[in-house]
Amino acid sequence: MSEAEIRTDRLKKLERLKAAGMSAYPSASEITATNQKFLETFEDAIGPRTIGGRIMALRGQGGIQFAVLEDGTSRLQAVFQKDEMPEAFALFADTVDVGDFVQVSGEPYTTKRGERSIKASAWKMLAKSMMPIPVSWYGLKDEELKLRERYLSVLLDPQLKALFVRREKFWQTVRDFYKERGFYEAETPVLESSPGGADARPFETYHHALDINVYLRISLELWLKRLLVAGFPKVFEIGRIFRNEGQSREHLQDYTQIESYEAYKDMRDGMTFIQELYRRIVKDVYGQYTFTIGDHTVDFAEEWPQIDFCKKIEERFGVDPLSCTEEEAIQAVRDANPPAGGEVGEALNKARAIDHLWKSIRKGVSGPAFLVKVPVYLEPLAKRSEADERIVERFQVIIAGSEMGKGFSELNDPADQRARFEEQQKMRDAGDAEAQRLDEEFLRAMEYGMPPAFGFGMSERLFSFLENRPAHEAQLFPLLRPKQ
Repeated sequence: MSEAEIRTDRLKKLERLKAAGMSAYPSASEITATNQKFLETFEDAIGPRTIGGRIMALRGQGGIQFAVLEDGTSRLQAVFQKDEMPEAFALFADTVDVGDFVQVSGEPYTTKRGERSIKASAWKMLAKSMMPIPVSWYGLKDEELKLRERYLSVLLDPQLKALFVRREKFWQTVRDFYKERGFYEAETPVLESSPGGADARPFETYHHALDINVYLRISLELWLKRLLVAGFPKVFEIGRIFRNEGQSREHLQDYTQIESYEAYKDMRDGMTFIQELYRRIVKDVYGQYTFTIGDHTVDFAEEWPQIDFCKKIEERFGVDPLSCTEEEAIQAVRDANPPAGGEVGEALNKARAIDHLWKSIRKGVSGPAFLVKVPVYLEPLAKRSEADERIVERFQVIIAGSEMGKGFSELNDPADQRARFEEQQKMRDAGDAEAQRLDEEFLRAMEYGMPPAFGFGMSERLFSFLENRPAHEAQLFPLLRPKQ
């Protein structure tokens, strides 16, 4: 039958329910126990109980029907016998389909095959489905359809549902880790008049009430740093951020991120803190420290080495990021085989060229490792190193060839911050759409005094890597083009 024919048939069944005086979509149920609770107390039950859920399977003939109900806690078989409830049995057989939500009242009953069930004495429709639940979902090759109708994928694939249970546990573990250490959990604006805190292109929209253009945030950083100015010594936020950029196995336009800031700490303190955080995540969520991610084997229990950014690039490409000219950096990108970044014709400046060179190296690093000694011109928000003012006190966590977190000794000198913002603004004016804006309001806040602090950010990319899946497959409802 076609979908149209199935819908027509089920509309007729709605009319039969209505004629029998039963609502197909009542406001409430009389359920007294979950399926799981019913099974756990099966031997101790006294008297009838009422359970419910979606019918996932129907079978039987003549005077007996078996229905498998799923309520999100467990599956439970309900047994309907015609001789014990003739009218209700006939209505059930005539109007119920796989996919419907029903409630069933009855007593514990063990079938001849030994399956613990509920023997129905009454039933009630809770929600009549108009579309059939697919029976061949596992063999479906249309991956876009599986993402578009993700509710069916989760319903029919227990492993996928378990993935999203782990995702919730992943973020809860992160939250617990910070709360146990006395951090205040903040909630900062999603709409901003000036997006900042990262090198990224924002989404822009119009605020009618204020008659201004606003942006979806690309970072949580500048608001959380204002809270350091406000006197909070430890702050974090787990929230959604939005970047109007390319989509790939690792990158999405909207995703969940945590950022945290702890006053009176620096990058060195932060390395120990982050090692503890990541090990806590993998132990609590997965019960293991070693993972296979793509072609990489990653052991979180090992000590994490430090990788010198400038030395690695000079060893591989023969240019020193600290002393080379812009022309030398761009030429190194073009001379690489294959060209670093993959797009020889794209507009490059020194910062983008050096970043391309590093990313071509990064792909071969399994980690976990800390990338350190990055040039100032690549990081406008981190404190300069006291040992060498050309580099910043920043680390990146490198896992399976990708960036899995970034930590700073935060810049708190407003004059230095202004100079770096101005340099970033020059890059924007020259055509770099991802360079940061000069944010006067944030600079004013800094001028009131911000304590030295360690800052850190990590996105849900880590979760997708631990699952060894593309980023969009690790989101419940990834963004897709509208169906044509």
